Amino acid sequence: MYTIHMKFVMPDIVTSQFLLRPGDTVADFGAGRGFFLRPLCQAVTAEGTVYLCEIQKELVEYIGEQIRLGGLGHAKTMWCDLEESNGIAIEDNTLDVAIVVNTLYQIEDRPVALTEMLRTIRPGGRLMIIDWTDAVPGLGPTPDKILSAAACTNELETLGCVLDREFPAGEHHYGLAFRKV
Repeated sequence: MYTIHMKFVMPDIVTSQFLLRPGDTVADFGAGRGFFLRPLCQAVTAEGTVYLCEIQKELVEYIGEQIRLGGLGHAKTMWCDLEESNGIAIEDNTLDVAIVVNTLYQIEDRPVALTEMLRTIRPGGRLMIIDWTDAVPGLGPTPDKILSAAACTNELETLGCVLDREFPAGEHHYGLAFRKV
């Protein structure tokens, strides 16, 4: 066993915890500015597909430009609304892995959003959650918005997922790997 020493989420390091393989199809729900774009593309190689899903249209455009400039033809950006049924333009049971990083605390209707994300993951596929463990002044959620790892696990188990493992995600974050059954 090794220890990851990091204060905040470092995409190049935590992506190794997602256990991605060449040819996998993966989505980053709540992709923001595409923090995980390059590590995900490298992990699945040109044989795979990376979807970067975001609700803020200016960020969708920004990520699209990063994809174009980086020559990452196997990455696709898309506008989506996680809190709407069929708000993600990915077909049912498509994804091998989905990641949600620092996003759950921002979602008002988590049951709808989690159900929508799970719709896109194939049976046996994984949902990787990274979120805040505590409030950091000037960053992330206020203390009342933090979703604990236990509460997150409870919500996903209620939706039929199984917690496979916890993984290191940074000093102020937890990492949880769920499997869709």
